[in-house]
Amino acid sequence: MNGRGDTNGPKDGPKDVATVEADDAVDQRLGETVRLLRQRAGLSIQDVANKTGLSTGMISQLERARAMPSIRTLRLLSIALDVPISYFFESSDPADGQRYIVRKNNRRLLRLTASGVVKEALTPEGKGQLELYELTLNPGASSGTDFLQHTGEKAGYILSGSLRLWLDNQAHLLEAGDSFRFPSIVPHMFDNPTQQVARAIWVTTLLQTDSPAG
Repeated sequence: MNGRGDTNGPKDGPKDVATVEADDAVDQRLGETVRLLRQRAGLSIQDVANKTGLSTGMISQLERARAMPSIRTLRLLSIALDVPISYFFESSDPADGQRYIVRKNNRRLLRLTASGVVKEALTPEGKGQLELYELTLNPGASSGTDFLQHTGEKAGYILSGSLRLWLDNQAHLLEAGDSFRFPSIVPHMFDNPTQQVARAIWVTTLLQTDSPAG
């Protein structure tokens, strides 16, 4: 599969000023989050590059909001920084204060504007062995340019539209009502090759000792 660069997203029409400003704010917040987590872990950019296989230039650009990460990139960063990928999401309403429950109107969001993907966290904040999301994929959206591997399992259910799931270089076009489960060590990635928005429930299990591979 020919991948897409982290900074290249689906071909959309021109955006209005408000949308561009909102996207810039998302990029800035995400970059600051990556930088603060790296500093809190006492790691240099080179350390993170060594742990993830990403270039120092890419990490530096992400921290300065000069590039937008793919889902694969964020997964590698979450493993290297020893945090759930949900740490990169926008904060939820602190007034909600529920430890075990996530209300529909209080989901934390992760908008990957360049990749055309929006992830909504369906699990509460904090570390755990299970991550549950609702994914929205715009036409042409993808998880990133390369396959990802790690320990644990992944599973999902297609709510609407179509999602193409790549498992070890084999493509599976999934339609609404289809579901899947696979060991996360299998090289995987996904995209939306259609002109319709796709929505899916996505489940990831991770071990705290996970390390990126391949």
